[in-house]
Amino acid sequence: MLRILYLTCCLLILFTVQAFASPSIKNFSADAEFSEVKISPDGKHLAVILIEDEKRTLLILNLEKMQPTYAVKFDGEEEVGSYYWVNDERIVLQKLYKKPRQESSVYYGELLAVNYDGSKSKYLFGYNGRGSSGSANMSDNESIQASAFVLDTLKDDDKYIYVMAYPWSSLNYVYTLVYKVNVYSGKRKRITTAPVANAGFLVDNNEEVRFSFARDSKNNDQLFYYDNNEWIDASRIKGDLTDFYPISFTEDNKSIYAIANSEGATRAIYEVELASAKHKKIIQHDVVDPLKTWISDQTNTLYAVEFENGYPEYRFINTESNKAKVLQQLMAAIPDHRIRIVSETINGNTLIVMAMNDKNSGDYYLFDRQNLKLKFLFAGNAVLDPNEMSEVRPISFVNRDGVTIHGYLTLPRGIEHKNMPLVVNPHGGPHGPRDLWVFNPENQLLAQNGIAVLQVNFRGSGGYGIDFEESGYRAWGSKIQYDIIDATQYAIDQGYADKNRVCISGASFGGYSALMSPMLAPDMFKCAIGVAGVYDLEQMFETGDVPESYGGKAFLKEVLGSDVAQLRAMSPTHNVDKLKANVLLIHGEEDERAPIEQFEAMENALKQANYPYQKQVWDKEGHGFYNAENRAKYYEIMLKFLKENLNVK
Repeated sequence: MLRILYLTCCLLILFTVQAFASPSIKNFSADAEFSEVKISPDGKHLAVILIEDEKRTLLILNLEKMQPTYAVKFDGEEEVGSYYWVNDERIVLQKLYKKPRQESSVYYGELLAVNYDGSKSKYLFGYNGRGSSGSANMSDNESIQASAFVLDTLKDDDKYIYVMAYPWSSLNYVYTLVYKVNVYSGKRKRITTAPVANAGFLVDNNEEVRFSFARDSKNNDQLFYYDNNEWIDASRIKGDLTDFYPISFTEDNKSIYAIANSEGATRAIYEVELASAKHKKIIQHDVVDPLKTWISDQTNTLYAVEFENGYPEYRFINTESNKAKVLQQLMAAIPDHRIRIVSETINGNTLIVMAMNDKNSGDYYLFDRQNLKLKFLFAGNAVLDPNEMSEVRPISFVNRDGVTIHGYLTLPRGIEHKNMPLVVNPHGGPHGPRDLWVFNPENQLLAQNGIAVLQVNFRGSGGYGIDFEESGYRAWGSKIQYDIIDATQYAIDQGYADKNRVCISGASFGGYSALMSPMLAPDMFKCAIGVAGVYDLEQMFETGDVPESYGGKAFLKEVLGSDVAQLRAMSPTHNVDKLKANVLLIHGEEDERAPIEQFEAMENALKQANYPYQKQVWDKEGHGFYNAENRAKYYEIMLKFLKENLNVK
């Protein structure tokens, strides 16, 4: 009861007018105060994840009164993970555990269920058949050695959901199972087993599992269709399309929507007729891949596709559909923001909307579609005033090889945008991810201190078609770095940056680039910060979780090659003699993606060359900062180092 009172006080503070002060490092490093806001199917209750005592708590509210009805907070090292409304009264949620030697949490595959008022709590699915401790008071259920994920909440069935379960195994490949699970009793019935390892599934509008898709150990697409009680290879359906990924069934179940690639161009949305395997291209952008597809929860009709070529761009497939009109109304009501419908009632009349942009990490609204009323609920991080944040401006230029490269410049507010100190911030990956027009707290912190930030979607980045992505294969230490260097030169030539005050800082692959780019352009960068970076490419084949994963070694061979001389030529550990920049290395001892051995290899190379450097190692952090206090300490160290090297007061 005390916790409910505490959370009520939090909400009272939340709904009062915020008085903004100048944000501090702590404000920029803080976790979102509120996230994952979802409305019940009948629209009577609201659920939200908030952080209490550094743990994720699920708060459930009566929407009309905005008063808490129940809060799920576990004791000890347990916390709430993802959750789902499965009917008007009931929520199914994941249970996470704080790792004893790490700041992050781990999911062991347990699903629990509880009503909005705390009644009928039940341990639904997982290894702990004896039940679970904690305030949720979950009761016993039959154990299973598998990790569960909600596949479909079965909106036409209040008692059951589909659960996708990955059996525990010492092998990297497992055959995924689908169970129909009673959300009150936990009783389950196996529906099907995937025909291939590590597969996902697609459920049709009759709530039948119809597609299974995966990639094999060599990263080739695999697609199967369920017909006459057996899985059939669906190569006929995808034809000559590659990167084929089913999105949803059409309303009549006779076709599917899929994202796919043809001839190396940008990915497009296709409608594929199942009986004839006939393909119809719905929409394709000349420059970028689809970022998000908008499909009606009520009719399963595709009504819009979101792209991002600089700024978010919405293209409507059916401008007359009810959902298309809703999205257009929201765009008009909250201009200059990226719009997300994060949750809605079963009839689609009441929606939870999130609006965000380069200066705003996210505001939540309640939208009454019938009465056209939009009500502000709360901000994800209320202490950061969007009016005090800095603009993120899209840029593009032609690189040394004649290829158009896109990126973003964060421009400090309140100063002239000429001859500014600049930090280049390469993204991670490198293949798959890309930078977007979003709020970035680290970059906003730098901009608040008068430092511009450059982000580059270099060759190899995702989102610009398969040819662009593959052009970065086996070019980690060449083409990719040249794009970063050319982008930096562009910022200098355009007058944005002072050529004598440029540093580079990145995490993961960005940490690799933060060391590699200054080795190829030693006179360009005054300092370099490598965060959770990989620095020895040979070592990537032996350590970390990538080579241990299913298809991991095949992926590394594809994107890096196996030529030892080339790997060493592209490794910062073998090129210290080319460095001139001041170096700061940041790492977590529990990093599984870029293990501490990568940091140690870079440190040893610097020591052997008698090259000065600074370092900071966190004993419990992994691949990034999961603890807000540690993140604040990192920001403090990073900012101090940059100011000293960029001559910023």
